[in-house]
Amino acid sequence: MLETISFMVIEYILFVIGIYLLVKSADAIVDGSSTLAKNLGVSTLIIGLTVVAFGTSLPELVVNIIAVLNGSSEIVFGNIIGSNMANILLVLGVSAIVGKVSIKIPTVWKQIPFALFAAFILFVLSGRIFLEGDVSYLNKTDGLILLSFFGVFLYYIFQKMREDKSRLEIEDHFEHSNKEIVLKLFFGLIGIYFGGRWVVDGAIFIASQLGVGEFLISATIIALGTSLPELAVGINAVRKGKTDLAVGNVIGSNIFNILLVMGIVPLINSVAIPSFVLFDIALMFFATLLLFIFMFIGPKRELWKKEGIVFVLLYVFYIIYLIGRI
Repeated sequence: MLETISFMVIEYILFVIGIYLLVKSADAIVDGSSTLAKNLGVSTLIIGLTVVAFGTSLPELVVNIIAVLNGSSEIVFGNIIGSNMANILLVLGVSAIVGKVSIKIPTVWKQIPFALFAAFILFVLSGRIFLEGDVSYLNKTDGLILLSFFGVFLYYIFQKMREDKSRLEIEDHFEHSNKEIVLKLFFGLIGIYFGGRWVVDGAIFIASQLGVGEFLISATIIALGTSLPELAVGINAVRKGKTDLAVGNVIGSNIFNILLVMGIVPLINSVAIPSFVLFDIALMFFATLLLFIFMFIGPKRELWKKEGIVFVLLYVFYIIYLIGRI
């Protein structure tokens, strides 16, 4: 009995430590990557859409790779959908409450629609569950389709990078040496791996102990934990008046999560599609669509406190819905 209790305590402790490692390690990777990008003369928006988005999506990538190797497909879908919902509704919501979030025209007309398109593609690929019956899978072909669209997104980003670089003014000066940057990236990657390992193991254990689905744990606790880097980046960016970084990070991270993370995972192993997941993907699409609609309500291309409150309330309702679906 005592050994069982000790094992449970250790699992919960490792789960919490795992989330902490994911957050801190992603922060180290973001910091190091952003410094390198700034030194290369890349604009704040591009940094948000690429290096920061990739860094803050690393927890989802590692968690999902480990989950698919364990055969836990609900964690794969729950982590991506839950993280994207948290990014749009919680991160941008809180950021808008902290301060006004201004969004540039290219983000409104190109990047947000691309995030909508990514959610739509995932919905279509997952929709085969209606055609194939109760057991359907995302396979290697689906992964390659998602990665091909990710390649299109990267092409657009690099084209914009070339346009921006010629007229960019360097805003910040960094004193980090190359050695410090490499060490941050190295230890960040190590922390990401062990954090992801402990989070997945802990999620499976907690779900079995509470008698709930792995999707619920991954879409709430894990998703919120892996979205903490985006939340921290968003709040700090708004406070410093760099809302491009906050918005670019969220939109870029959501695109990375769907097209890159969900593109890589089926190449490792087929991912079973949960029977209920289409509704959650539709909610993720709706959250992104609502962000697009808000760009034309009130002051154009701006999120204010009232829109932020709406986003946060919708996120709370989503969590309540997930719990009520048990």
